[in-house]
Amino acid sequence: MSHDTRSQRADLDRSSFGQVVQVGLLSLFVTALITSQVTASKLLAIDLPFGIPLAGETLLLPGAALAYAVTFFASDCYAELYGRRAAQVMVNVAFFMNFVFLALAFLTIQAPIASFSPVGQAEFASVLGASLPIVVGSLAAYLVSQNWDVLVFHRLREYTDGDALWLRNLGSTASSQLLDTVIFITLAFGLVPLLVGSDPRSLSAIAALIVGQYVLKLLIALGDTPFVYAVVGAVRSRAGDSAATASRLD
Repeated sequence: MSHDTRSQRADLDRSSFGQVVQVGLLSLFVTALITSQVTASKLLAIDLPFGIPLAGETLLLPGAALAYAVTFFASDCYAELYGRRAAQVMVNVAFFMNFVFLALAFLTIQAPIASFSPVGQAEFASVLGASLPIVVGSLAAYLVSQNWDVLVFHRLREYTDGDALWLRNLGSTASSQLLDTVIFITLAFGLVPLLVGSDPRSLSAIAALIVGQYVLKLLIALGDTPFVYAVVGAVRSRAGDSAATASRLD
């Protein structure tokens, strides 16, 4: 790591605005991650004005794809601003937060329900009681894809000597989203159901889900690049102003 990079991160640590953004990015990452767990079981169907190989004219994808795509925006901003080590800590701590959510959801489902509850026990359990294939698929995909995202992001940063933020944002996100999509769909809708004796999706359905989810994630990755620039630029600008003010006061 260069002296200039270390100096920039020290300025971020001293900046109150930078601290707010750091907590905000951490919160956004975990919020999007937990939301994806809750929404994974719903399948979405998005009609297109044209056909796509394997997917046809309708994109089929798990509802989790919308929230989960946001985690890569948050992690790329965080990795750019606070470094590889900090980003890996965030990713791996958040992985264990999945288990906290699952444990709390399980305890709440098992707790006795009031006779006048506006939501019935079966409905509540069907929403929050994630199935084993969804849990296995999402956790495996998360662990591989998020760590890959951080690794590729910083390899591209080193390769470009800190330039071309757009390249490492798109390159890391596109490759990690592909890994995430293939692992999650294959495990959650194919391999795990087959192993536990339930009905797996057909190969054509799995292929359609992979294409549908990846296309949407790729479009979101393309769309979030200006926002990554905006967040990184705003934090570094404010950190620079804070450092300049502090040096004048000294």
